[in-house]
Amino acid sequence: MRDKLLELIKNSYAPYSGVHFACIVESKNGNFYEGVNIENASFGGTICAERNAINSAVSHGEREFSSLYLMTDGDKLFYPCNLCKQTFLEFFDKDILFNIMNTKGDMEVLTFNEIMNKNFSKEQMKWEVVL
Repeated sequence: MRDKLLELIKNSYAPYSGVHFACIVESKNGNFYEGVNIENASFGGTICAERNAINSAVSHGEREFSSLYLMTDGDKLFYPCNLCKQTFLEFFDKDILFNIMNTKGDMEVLTFNEIMNKNFSKEQMKWEVVL
């Protein structure tokens, strides 16, 4: 799966944050659906890789999932944002496994409850947030 994500992450469009993500979700039927993050100058128009992959699966009639694979090109592992977590609550059973990794080879496998307790924060971003 790592090789597929490394190829997929090249399609990510992240000119604003500079942080690229690729995601593959596996349905319980054994089908795979891909997504990348696609940023937009109107930040509300940005879509995360996770939601992109899940939306693709749902668009193809899938409603049951067994695993999610998420890769970033960041130095550390990045966890899904709260918008993605809300989508997980909508479509995922509690038995799904989350495989979180980066392009450097770090990886963590988490349960549904574990991923819900992880955070995505501004400190992880490459660019400096000015408040």
